Amino acid sequence: MYRAPIWLPDGAVPAEAAPPSPQELADQAHAQLRLPAPRIEANPAGDKLVSLPTWLWLDRASWGTQQATAAVPGVSVTAVATPTSVSWSMGDGETVNCSGAGTPFSSGADPAAASPDCGHTYRRSSAVAPAHQFPVRATVHWTVAWSGAGASGTFPDMTTSGSAAFRVAEVQALGTGHR
Repeated sequence: MYRAPIWLPDGAVPAEAAPPSPQELADQAHAQLRLPAPRIEANPAGDKLVSLPTWLWLDRASWGTQQATAAVPGVSVTAVATPTSVSWSMGDGETVNCSGAGTPFSSGADPAAASPDCGHTYRRSSAVAPAHQFPVRATVHWTVAWSGAGASGTFPDMTTSGSAAFRVAEVQALGTGHR
């Protein structure tokens, strides 16, 4: 098929042949990011207890840098999302903010000790809560930066969240009766 020639000023490239800009590639890479939902872990396992520290952490598989790349021949841009903190809604009206994923409880640790970096102590039982459990939500905050094609920038922070339900029991001390 014959196409009539078109005149272009010196150095101009037809719009249909212009490569995408670095920002356009960054937008594509950003859209390709797949951030994992956090998987909540806690100790004690099972029922939590009033006045006993609860350790909070995220499964390590759901915490870590994620990236995606968009490319055209000769040019690529990569978007990198980095988890920075976790906000925990504990279901009892309290919020806990942690600067990392939290420290997993180890079997040799003192069960009455507080977590070194991410924990909560319930002050009342969940007996009056719906289903006798507190709804717990962990929201991970991610920073997102991009670079490539001789440029770089940032995107607005992103979040992902996961949920669990904690049953919190109150232990009653039984006294010995004296006669």
